[in-house]
Order: sequence, then C-alpha cells, then structure tokens
Amino acid sequence: MIGVRVVQRVSSTRGFAKVAPHVIPALDRAVHRITRGKFLLSAQMLPGVVLTSTGARSGLSRRTPLACMPEEEGRTWILIGSNFGRYGHPAWTANLLAHPEASVSWKGRDIAVTATLLTGEERAAVWKTALAFWPPYATYQARVEREIRLFRITRR
Repeated sequence: MIGVRVVQRVSSTRGFAKVAPHVIPALDRAVHRITRGKFLLSAQMLPGVVLTSTGARSGLSRRTPLACMPEEEGRTWILIGSNFGRYGHPAWTANLLAHPEASVSWKGRDIAVTATLLTGEERAAVWKTALAFWPPYATYQARVEREIRLFRITRR
C-alpha cells in the first residue's frame, strides 16, 4: 500500500523521531481513554497495546501506548524498544527489566502478562521478523549505538 510506504518513510526521519515521542503517546492515551480501551490512533498503521508496568525506580504504575507485533493469535506479543531511533532505551524497557509482571490492554481487554527480554539467537530471529514487519526499525537501529531491546510478553 502506498499509504504504508509513505508513513514508513516519514517515520524514518530524524524530525519524526524528535516530534513523535511527544505527540503520538499523548494522542494514543487520550483516544484509548475516550474509547474505553477499544481504539488506539497509532494502531491504524501498526497493531498496538497499552502497556501497564511498574516504574523501575518509582514503583508507580505507568501506562505506555506501544506498537507491537502480535504472535500466536493474541497469546504473545513482541514489544520493540526502538524509542523512535532516539538515544537511550525507552523507560518502559527498564520497567519491564525490573518488574516483568505487567498487563496490556489489547482490543479493549486488560490481559495480565509476563515480559521476557530476548537475547542471542532468539533475539536475532525475532529482529529479522520485526524488520519485515516494520522496515523503519532498521533505520532506528542504525541511528543508535545501543542494541534495541526486544521483549516477548506472554499471557499469565
């Protein structure tokens, strides 16, 4: 689809990386709240969840709208800590490392999940799938020295 290609091109730009992290999550949280969890604005291009995790340092509940790569018909999902190709890992990844028990809102349902950081060969295989799923992840990775964290979240 031409629309998808345009969005992929735009989302690979540095300007998008500067603006999107401030605009997209705020819009997604508002739309998610108004629709009682049934709709995410960003999910019109990529599937999405709202992750509720425990803050790594604060211990407070944190809600973060995220693009995801569903696996096994909604029983597991891959979360990609790309941070739009910006320096540093996104905070939600530190939260999951410290407190892997979390929940996601998926298609209007809250689901208890456990997060596992993917490493080694498993990470490499999933990364390959992620690049086929959303090619701009390659641009994000090329921009940063850190390895983008991948998590598999599984229903508890």
